[in-house]
Amino acid sequence: MEHLMSIENLQSFISHNVNGQTRKLLIVDTRPFKDYLDGHIPGSINVDLMQYHWLDTSITGIKQFNRQSRSLLSNLGIRDKDMVIFYDDTSGPTAARGLWLLLYFSYKKVAILDGGFSKWKEKGCKIEKITNQFRYSRFQGKVDPDVLATAKEIISVIGSGKTAKAYIIDSRSKVEFDGTVVRGGRRGHIPRARHIDWNMNLAGGYLKDYKELARLYSDFPKDKQIITYCQGGYRAANTFLALKLLGYKNVKVYLGSWGEWSSLQNLSAEN
Repeated sequence: MEHLMSIENLQSFISHNVNGQTRKLLIVDTRPFKDYLDGHIPGSINVDLMQYHWLDTSITGIKQFNRQSRSLLSNLGIRDKDMVIFYDDTSGPTAARGLWLLLYFSYKKVAILDGGFSKWKEKGCKIEKITNQFRYSRFQGKVDPDVLATAKEIISVIGSGKTAKAYIIDSRSKVEFDGTVVRGGRRGHIPRARHIDWNMNLAGGYLKDYKELARLYSDFPKDKQIITYCQGGYRAANTFLALKLLGYKNVKVYLGSWGEWSSLQNLSAEN
């Protein structure tokens, strides 16, 4: 599937690069640095994407997000025609966040490693422990507003009467959704949101196959807009990826997610 790379295909890419051929490859380990030091895919660089939360989707907030993100992607050294692969321990949220971020900047040659490092290691693939250096390359990227939702857009959706302008999917755990566990400023969830835990996208560390994912999201028509959210836009990015793999064209991640929404006391919540 597009934006999903198998371990076997990544091994092939690495082999071609080692043999001096022209395929350009950038592998980004999105796990904590300590995990990277314990062992990683050969040639990969590390950036713990979980450190890059963003909870302000005002006009000014998005401008600053764009500036910071371009700086981050420049430091990673993403160059035109690079094939960029993000991975974490499974087919998980931080790898999906990296993929979503590049798609937000209209960069299409990007995928996550299906199964992540745990499956790479389980299959006996080569591992290294040296720290690979970044290679700075100024990254511009044209913003694609069709993959990022703001609080203002969510307000418009939930205030649109009986006929919803979009479907909202809450990718958090059930206890977060129903308010049993409180993270952020308040308990509960965004009004009109439907709950599907992002973990349901996976089976054994891999993303589920097309048929299984299609059953999971069968209640959501492909001709409607879908907005995903979680606590900080990571688990939501995993659901974003699952929907894109299913062929949904109009999918957005609410960047601020519950972290922003719950902090704005004038916004309504349900539990």
